[in-house]
Amino acid sequence: MVHKIENPVLRALALLFFAYRRAWLTLRYGRRLQLGPGIVFKGRLVLGRGVRVSIGANCRIGKRVLITGHGQVTVGNDTLLNGCWIGCEQKVDIGSFCLISDCDIADTAFHNLAPRLRHEPAVGRTVAPVRIGDNVWVGARAIVLKGVTIGNHSVVGAGTVVREDVAPRVVVAGNPALVVKQFRDDE
Repeated sequence: MVHKIENPVLRALALLFFAYRRAWLTLRYGRRLQLGPGIVFKGRLVLGRGVRVSIGANCRIGKRVLITGHGQVTVGNDTLLNGCWIGCEQKVDIGSFCLISDCDIADTAFHNLAPRLRHEPAVGRTVAPVRIGDNVWVGARAIVLKGVTIGNHSVVGAGTVVREDVAPRVVVAGNPALVVKQFRDDE
């Protein structure tokens, strides 16, 4: 939950500051960045050349968030991006009400696997979209690899390497990610 400022003068100053940050980022990145209303900036948002980003309403940007590549990143409403790096050559979708800690998310391997092609531009199977569902928590130092879908209401534990899809309503941990808990419907 976002801390509510009770003092009306401080609240007005905070809203003015966040409006200034939104205006500055919109001016700096132009049409490549779309920001919803009510975004709170406690950290920096840095976009690499070519990437296009859409961030929904009432999101929070904590620490330094770096988004690179040439693809499209979409973030739903009320999501926290806290010190993460997103590498996007094609498409990365992050749902609403997510907690994205200081982790790495990439829809590309950046290099070809075959030794003779390793230093050539990445092609074909090196890129696959990433989809993170609603109300997902991705823990610190986790790595989410290309082609992965993480189901709604799931948790990716700290330091976990996710290379295959994650079912909804589970907790995964380890390298490779293994299901360590399944949430009941009443949780």
